[in-house]
Amino acid sequence: MHMVSEKILGTIIAGSLSDGFVMRINAAISLDYLKAGTFVSIAGNELRFFSMITNISLQPLPPELIQYPVVGNNLLYNQVKKRYLHATAILRPMIALNTRFERTPVTSIPGHFCPVTSVAPQEITAIFGSEQQDKETYFSVGTPLEMDVSVCLNIPKLLERSNGIFGKTGTGKTFLTRLVLAGVIKNTSAVTLIFDMHSEYGLQARKEGSGSFVKGLKTLFPNKIAIFSLDPASTKRRGATPDVAIQLSYQALQVEDVLSLQQELNLHPTACESAYLLENRYKQNWLSVLLTSGDKLKELAQEVGCNLESLSALYRKLKQIQRLPFFNPQLSHDTIIEQLLDYLQSGVSVIIEFGNFTSTFCYLLLANIITRRIHALYIEKTEKFLGSHKKEDEPRKLLITIEEAHKFLNPLTARQTIFGTIAREMRKYYVSLLVIDQRPSGIDPEIISQLGTKIVAQLSDEKDIQAILMGVPGSQDLKTVLATLDSKKQVLLLGHAIPMPIVIQTRSYDETFYAHIAEQLPKATFNQLY
Repeated sequence: MHMVSEKILGTIIAGSLSDGFVMRINAAISLDYLKAGTFVSIAGNELRFFSMITNISLQPLPPELIQYPVVGNNLLYNQVKKRYLHATAILRPMIALNTRFERTPVTSIPGHFCPVTSVAPQEITAIFGSEQQDKETYFSVGTPLEMDVSVCLNIPKLLERSNGIFGKTGTGKTFLTRLVLAGVIKNTSAVTLIFDMHSEYGLQARKEGSGSFVKGLKTLFPNKIAIFSLDPASTKRRGATPDVAIQLSYQALQVEDVLSLQQELNLHPTACESAYLLENRYKQNWLSVLLTSGDKLKELAQEVGCNLESLSALYRKLKQIQRLPFFNPQLSHDTIIEQLLDYLQSGVSVIIEFGNFTSTFCYLLLANIITRRIHALYIEKTEKFLGSHKKEDEPRKLLITIEEAHKFLNPLTARQTIFGTIAREMRKYYVSLLVIDQRPSGIDPEIISQLGTKIVAQLSDEKDIQAILMGVPGSQDLKTVLATLDSKKQVLLLGHAIPMPIVIQTRSYDETFYAHIAEQLPKATFNQLY
């Protein structure tokens, strides 16, 4: 096969399809150059086997050299090095290219002494696609280690399933999320709904680890983003007027939303049962009746047939809703969901800012209320489309972005809340999730196993690493790779939207990136602010 890369890193001396291949490292190659996670190519006769370095080791020395080590850069040392001193690397085959640069699964093995080379840029493009050649499909997210060529996500494939961004605190998950969302928003076939807990995605935000600022998504895509705010005053202090100030009625809260707060509020199951009894009796007015009962809780308990202590506990826990200014007891109809859906269906993504209401209670409550209603409307629209077969009735794909995902998708609540339902349904109703979390082990294993694409920054907890790699082929090798990631700007990509697992240096979110986005949008659109 034609050699497209000249740098020989080593030769194959052993291995198998299941355990990976053993490469004897070229003596002329400095061991400092090779890193776990590096992408290499094995040149067979008909195929090139693209592989990841998963381990590097020094081979044992003869006893006499251990007893009398040779040091220094002299003739004796060079002769000993040539004959006895060598290192090996384990290569995990991921994918193969044939002579026409077409991708094929790895179902065969290279022979002894096949050369292992660094990878040529055109090979990376053949495997991962090119944003320059197809900007509607591909979006560059970074470069392989020690290379200067783009690795792209396949955005349509990303949107087919729910996905996750994971990493311990301080590894830049917000930066990664902003980057991926920019790729989704740039794609005209999809929209995203972002629950922005700390107001980091819409307007400018402080760059991690410095005093400088980066542009928000609203600045990059002024006509493709609408900001809905729980705290309009906070949004205005940061230099923008929200498109919509959120106001909700008590009727918006259903018992299913309370179930998602069961752990957060430390609610006993009997308190949730009391909520169901109230809902059975008073329908959508159950919360208004509860919060206005006051000293009449005993009579209310007798009326609906529930335990007084359980009802009192429910009353105490939900009483804090009355202090939230975005709940308006005078409202009898919620227009907010209809407004939100109108934006989404017209191709405008929505960022929901929480301003100073950053408690987990507020975040869980609002995210569940809005997502449940949006999902119900998407089911209705999907069923209409399936009945009419008219292209204009087809819903636009929606990606819902949530932080602190283990709060929504832990084993206790995942089967009871709308987020668990969406994660399991995948693309059935055109709605999928982008979950961001530092504790993937807290997410229901059934949910995390169904995530299509995972973008993983550095993790240190063994349980979190096991959760991420559960069910992934070659997980033990990838575990070694994860342990070697830098704490910033290095991630492991794996899953549905990427042809093979690969470690990348992430793309910078800076002036160069802004200019790239500007080139792909009408100039008036990019320059227009708020």
